[in-house]
Amino acid sequence: MENGSADGEELSRRDVLKFVGVSVGIELMASSGSFVESARAADLIQRRQRSEFLSSVKSTLFTAIKGNPELIPSLLTLALNDAMTYDKASKSGGPNGSIRFSSELSRPENKGLSAAMNLLEEAKKEIDSYSKGGPISYADLIQDAAQSAVKATFLASAIRKCGGNEEKGNLLYTAYGSSGQWGLFDKQLGRSDTMEPDPEGRVPQWENASVKEMKDKFSSIGLGPRQLAVMSLFLGPDQTATETLLATDPDVSPWVQKYQRSRETVSETDYEVDLITTLTKLSSLGQQINYEAYTYPVPKVDFRKLKL
Repeated sequence: MENGSADGEELSRRDVLKFVGVSVGIELMASSGSFVESARAADLIQRRQRSEFLSSVKSTLFTAIKGNPELIPSLLTLALNDAMTYDKASKSGGPNGSIRFSSELSRPENKGLSAAMNLLEEAKKEIDSYSKGGPISYADLIQDAAQSAVKATFLASAIRKCGGNEEKGNLLYTAYGSSGQWGLFDKQLGRSDTMEPDPEGRVPQWENASVKEMKDKFSSIGLGPRQLAVMSLFLGPDQTATETLLATDPDVSPWVQKYQRSRETVSETDYEVDLITTLTKLSSLGQQINYEAYTYPVPKVDFRKLKL
C-alpha cells in the first residue's frame, strides 16, 4: 500500500509539473510572439522613416544640383576623393566625410572642389532643418550628392537623345538599366563621420596622374581596369580627355570602348549598371553602416483619451 501510495503521489506531482510547464511555455510563446510582432512593427516604422528621409534628401540635392549643373564634375570628384582615402591594411579612411576639413580640402588633389563643398554645406542646412532623426552625416551627404549628380547626367543624356524634349527625356530615363542597382546604394544610408582629416598621400591628382598610377590606386582598394574605365566621369572635369588617356592602356582601353558604345544606346544599360555598382562599392569602403540612423521615436497615442 505504501509503495502504491508513493507511486500515485509521484504521478500526481509529475502531472502537476507537466501542466505548470505547459502553461508557462504557452505564456512564454505568447509573450514571445507579441515581442516578435512588436519588433517587426518597429523595424517597419524605422524603414519607412529612413525611406522618407532619404526621399527628402534626394529632392533637396536634386534641386541644388539642377541650379548648379556646372558643379557636377566637382561633386563627383569630391565623393571619389573622400572614398579613395581608404587603406585596406589599416582599414582606415574611406567615405567618412573627412574631406570636409579645410586641411584636407586644400590638398592638391582636391583643388577646385571647394565650391562643391560649399553647395553641400548649404544643402545640409536645409536637410538638417527637416530631419527628425538628427543631422545628416557629411559622409552620407557627399555620397548621396554623387548619386544625385550621376542621375542628373543620365537624365540630361536622355533628354539630349530626345532632341531636347524634357517630357520624352524623362520617359526615356525610366527605361535606363538601373532598375535595381540604386536600391543597393540606398541601403548604405547611415555612414559615420570621422572627427579628423584622413592621412595625406592616399589620393592621386587625377588630372596629372598616369594611367598606371590610377590603376595602382584602384587596385589597392580592390578594383580593376573595368571599374577605372567606368569611373572616368569622376576623374576630373573633362571626361573626354580622361577617356582618351585611359584608352592608351591595353588593360583599360577595351572597357573604355565598351562604355562609349553603351552610352550611344538608348538605355545605356551596361554603362549605367556598372557605374552604379562601382559607386556603391566605393561609397561603403570601410564603413559600418548604422541602419537605425535618422530614425526617431514615434509618439504613443493614449486611446483612452480619444473621443469616439
